[in-house]
Amino acid sequence: MPEFILIRHGESQWNLENRFTGWIDVELSENGILEAKLAGEKIKNFKIEKCYTSNLKRAQNTLEIALQIANKTNLEIEKNEALNERHYGDLQGLNKSETAKKFGEKQVHLWRRSYDIAPPNGESLKDTVKRVLPYFKKKILSDLKNNKNILIVAHGNSLRAITMILENLSPEEILKIEIPTGKPIYYLLDSNLKILEKKNL
Repeated sequence: MPEFILIRHGESQWNLENRFTGWIDVELSENGILEAKLAGEKIKNFKIEKCYTSNLKRAQNTLEIALQIANKTNLEIEKNEALNERHYGDLQGLNKSETAKKFGEKQVHLWRRSYDIAPPNGESLKDTVKRVLPYFKKKILSDLKNNKNILIVAHGNSLRAITMILENLSPEEILKIEIPTGKPIYYLLDSNLKILEKKNL
């Protein structure tokens, strides 16, 4: 029975500065590095056979640090922009509270928390799901069907897309799901990839 672990990257410098990050390639904060190390401690006792991550260094660095701490440094790692964070378009780099003053809190809340309303020149969560889904089905589900234990280190919204697919959640249900930085989420699946167990490590 395959095991599947999701980790959102540790806190980034722009998480710390309360900025919209999206596809901008920013470093982990000091706290983010610590979160990555703690995540590594929590996955030490699990057998992991393959890892997936995005094209962004905050996810790649979280994965690298976690694997070093967990003494799992010879694993196959596949990187792909399909697992990148949601693209925040014109909001990228802007401070979230300043953005609320500029566009109005109600509008910014819609961009951040609705399923299918995208910020200017960016992606909605629905767009992110559309981007993640083909890659997830082709690569990751295929590995899980072949009974491989998989670790994914990615981003809040790309992991929400995967959670939505895996748990068969509606758009309304996925909007209530928060994925904290650096905290591994574990799934045990049966041979039909139905969830037998889910827990926060």
